[in-house]
Amino acid sequence: MAHTIILPLLVMLAACGEPADGAAGMAVPDTTASILITGAFVVDGTGAPGRVADVAVVGDRIAAVGDLDGLDAAVTIDGSGLVLAPGFIDIHSHATSSSIENSGVVERPLAENYLRQGVTTVIGGQDGSSPLDIGAALAYLDQSPAAINVGLMIGHGSVRAFVVGADDREATADEIDRMTEIVRRAMRDGAFGITSGLEYTPGQFASTEELIAVSRPAGEVGALHSSHIRDEGGKLLESVAEIIRVGEESGARPHITHHKVVGKGRWGLSAESLALIEQARGRGVDAGSDVYPYTASSTGLTILFPAWAKDGGFERLQQRLLNAETRSTIRRDVIDHINAERGADPSTIVAARCNFDRSFDGKSLADILRERGLEATVPNSADVAIELVLGGSCSGVFHSMSEQDVAAIMSHPTTMISSDGGIPEPGSGVPHPRNYGAFARVLAKYVRTDSVLTLHQAVHKMTRLSAERLGLSDRGVVRPGAVADLVLFDPAAIEDTARFGDPHHMAEGVHTVVVSGVRVLADGRVTGLRPGKALRFAGR
Repeated sequence: MAHTIILPLLVMLAACGEPADGAAGMAVPDTTASILITGAFVVDGTGAPGRVADVAVVGDRIAAVGDLDGLDAAVTIDGSGLVLAPGFIDIHSHATSSSIENSGVVERPLAENYLRQGVTTVIGGQDGSSPLDIGAALAYLDQSPAAINVGLMIGHGSVRAFVVGADDREATADEIDRMTEIVRRAMRDGAFGITSGLEYTPGQFASTEELIAVSRPAGEVGALHSSHIRDEGGKLLESVAEIIRVGEESGARPHITHHKVVGKGRWGLSAESLALIEQARGRGVDAGSDVYPYTASSTGLTILFPAWAKDGGFERLQQRLLNAETRSTIRRDVIDHINAERGADPSTIVAARCNFDRSFDGKSLADILRERGLEATVPNSADVAIELVLGGSCSGVFHSMSEQDVAAIMSHPTTMISSDGGIPEPGSGVPHPRNYGAFARVLAKYVRTDSVLTLHQAVHKMTRLSAERLGLSDRGVVRPGAVADLVLFDPAAIEDTARFGDPHHMAEGVHTVVVSGVRVLADGRVTGLRPGKALRFAGR
């Protein structure tokens, strides 16, 4: 039934594309294809409208695209009524961590939550946090492959923590030289650029001049500086401008990751933040951004606390909270933050995973207060936030953005799609649903339901646009000679089923996923194969 519903749409779109008479780009293979997908609506990732065609895979490459009637194949897949696209690329992933051995992609290498969204490549090392030795981390992934491809960026925060520590102070000239050399080595070893987390310790203690200096090795090879900017709310525009300046002076291409507008009083500022990107591009600066398709973010609850209180790291913050006078000052700052950035609404701040007491998981600060018979006021919620931070590590989900800003950022031609998710342990905690549904949600909500994007625009933002940003010349596109990373999905059925409060549900509607010519999802079943590659930046 779903195929019947969508077929007229595919036929209409095909009329706008290229004819499908004959194989495009190269001769029909005179050998047996590894995989032949017939009659699919091919959306090639370039941003062009799709067309009905056959696609042949030989080994790990796409061999031909067009009318391949009569071609022999080891495996033939009927793509009628389905969309065939390049495998989706998550340009901001937390599938890796600062310790590669303890990363989600190593502990859960089949990455089912990604496969069921159609994702074949993830880029880790985000928000300033990564392994220090990128070469060793990639070598480890070479020996322990996943079902998906994995690339890494070098995290400025991890580098600063190693060289400077967690203190709120300027780095010395010698320390900047040492940090710069670590970044330069990472670039030689295949990092796709440098990331910064400027709302987090210790990245928030770095000056703009430090960021310029340590980003220069990325600039020397044309790589990215992808930044979680200093302030996504009241100082959004200044924070975007800072990263653009870092790019202009270091040569590293500036990238505003998970571009958003936090705080109801600031909603609508996306028009101005996007204008800053456009103005930079007008000056010849290759600026861009990515976005995830939700109005809530997720990070540690310490995001509610002032930077000065985190000088020295998490344990120092806890120590300050044990001092009555200092705690009172911190409490006032937390109250100010909740009022300004969280709409003065404690129900918008939800504990996702509190390792010290899992009974808090999934409860908002307002929920916790009501359970205790207390009024859900901002001052009371600040007290609960302090209690949770004193307890230990606790992450949260924060409902603080508008649909209008998400749609405006997403529809901008320079914006890519990301998840900002990872590979969570199934059933553990109440994490953000983006871990399971980001890419499917774009296709279900923003294409099929809301018409924010066309199908070919969305696929472009999830494939070729990201591949070009990363210098992956032979990925993110359906064409002869490209790496055979592919997703076959039902455009009428693809759906994110993960929800806030009930997130551990896989996306639906993806039929087949191919990584390097190997089926990792076949007829909706995980095959258990792990052909993913450790990707290395090779320049642009």
